[in-house]
Amino acid sequence: MTSKQKRSIKATVPTLKTNGLDLTKHFYKRMFFYNPELKNVFNIGNQANGKQQNALAGAVLAYAEHIENPGILIETLETIGNKHVSLNITPEQYDIVGTHLLASIKEVLADKATDDIMEAWTQAYNELAAIMISIEEKLYQNNLTKKGGWKGWRAFTISSIVDESKEIKSFYLEPKDKKDIPQYFPGQYITIKMFIPSLGYEQPRQYSLSSVFIPNHYRISVKKEIGKDRIPDGMVSNHMHEKVIGDEIWVSSPSGTFYADVVSDDTLVLISGGVGVTPMMSILGACSNSGMGNNVVWVHGCRNEESHTFKSEVELLQQRNDWLSSFVFYEETEFENEVVRRGRIDLNALEAKIIINGAKYYICGPEPFIKAHYNSLITLGVSRDKIFYEEFGPQLLHLN
Repeated sequence: MTSKQKRSIKATVPTLKTNGLDLTKHFYKRMFFYNPELKNVFNIGNQANGKQQNALAGAVLAYAEHIENPGILIETLETIGNKHVSLNITPEQYDIVGTHLLASIKEVLADKATDDIMEAWTQAYNELAAIMISIEEKLYQNNLTKKGGWKGWRAFTISSIVDESKEIKSFYLEPKDKKDIPQYFPGQYITIKMFIPSLGYEQPRQYSLSSVFIPNHYRISVKKEIGKDRIPDGMVSNHMHEKVIGDEIWVSSPSGTFYADVVSDDTLVLISGGVGVTPMMSILGACSNSGMGNNVVWVHGCRNEESHTFKSEVELLQQRNDWLSSFVFYEETEFENEVVRRGRIDLNALEAKIIINGAKYYICGPEPFIKAHYNSLITLGVSRDKIFYEEFGPQLLHLN
């Protein structure tokens, strides 16, 4: 981009701050009208609740604000690239998105979308698309080089279903072709897709792998999302809970930038809320199998003991290993001791247990949960580069 084009992009920042959401709402409406087949790729639930539009508005604004040094966004771009690879996004789809995004800028900004601004945004989008396509092609090729790796979608069958709590079931997925499957880093996810009759479209969803790698299957643990107020039931999670052993499901290769290095001797502090327990189980299993002796402190929060998924597994591990200590916060409980606390997670109350020199911190849960505990760790003196988080759904947080 030329200096003039970068100045033109920067000039749109105030407008993006005030009208960015209008722009992204218009963009998705326009794109789905002309390219309805993309409803098979995008999360329609996040379209309905507005999270996807908010996430894109934030991303466009961030790109504009950092147009003079887009390299500062590389970690975010790599996270998005992993998500795109898990969805099997193609370069041709970037052309479609670019067409509708640029048209939306012209239509929403109206007179403010001068020829100079449109020329600058066209160049900016093309450069960003080229970066993303390059990142994703490397990820695709990396998947193909792994033993058992594949690109795109692969048929798996459900070999076992286990009720983990009142609302979470674990699904054991075996490749239909009985061939090898690739290893993954503890904390990564797979994407599944299935046809949703009520929508008339396929819907993809990312689910964290909830166990250490086992050569013949993947395990995911899915919470049945029950709607309340104006929020509808989770389309895919409810459909998944109706599945039976033997059903077929489409799966993409493991992806994700949120994972722990269990071959180092760093202390790991895991902080999870609700179904955010799932990637932590993979990390915990990897620590147990590695034999490297990482010290692990796990702080988990959930509604009550009945909704505490994997409770017995964690307790058994803790009884057998002195490298693991865990604490749990129940919002509803009449019982408290050194391990069990009443209320929501309070990291300040555990400062002496979790603030450890050289430790790395992993947070997983809903957006407000991550933000609250990220800020608590910062207040307690933890460096930002020691904090990692996994946000289920569109990226609304940009804490690092």
